[in-house]
Amino acid sequence: MNKKLKPLPQFANESQEQAFWETHDSAEFVDWTTAKNVSLPNLKPTTKTISLRLPQHLLDGIKTAANSRDVPYQSLIKVWLQEKLHTQ
Repeated sequence: MNKKLKPLPQFANESQEQAFWETHDSAEFVDWTTAKNVSLPNLKPTTKTISLRLPQHLLDGIKTAANSRDVPYQSLIKVWLQEKLHTQ
């Protein structure tokens, strides 16, 4: 890329930096063609608690399937949802 990049500004705090990036395009400051993928294996994904109403017979079936696999039923639901999401 031959485009002249702007120098990165200095920020007094994170709030100031956040406000700046909300109104500016990072492509003016960074050559993304030279970016490399990184792996951050120690980061724990954030989770959000939800409420889900299921018919009793469906929940019983899920619990039975989880018990036969010796895993918590909520973990099995998460695995099944993840699998379904990736088959779409």
